[in-house]
Amino acid sequence: QVQLVESGGGLVQAGGSLTLSCAASGGGFGIGAMGWYRQAPGKARELVATIRWGGSANYADSVKGRFTISRDNAKNTVYLQMNSLSIEDTAVYYCKCDLRGTPYWGKGTLVTVSS
Repeated sequence: QVQLVESGGGLVQAGGSLTLSCAASGGGFGIGAMGWYRQAPGKARELVATIRWGGSANYADSVKGRFTISRDNAKNTVYLQMNSLSIEDTAVYYCKCDLRGTPYWGKGTLVTVSS
């Protein structure tokens, strides 16, 4: 069983930056890919970025060049540095990890971008 705890969400003005963190506990060295997803009001959950244990990353087109995902394998923690935030980035951001093929989700952290 893996528990994921996200932090770092909040209110920011358009053009600003935020860094999200997600710490996974209970998975030991078996945690594989980690990632961030988001769900805006009235919309489906969508992928933001994922990162493999070795560091290779994948981004949604909408965040390429603005967001950077990284991870600390020793701490089983994944980060999402978000720059040049726009109103369209307002959403609940969820952390996800895979442990031997089983997905686990965090409860989410709200990011609100104001104009």
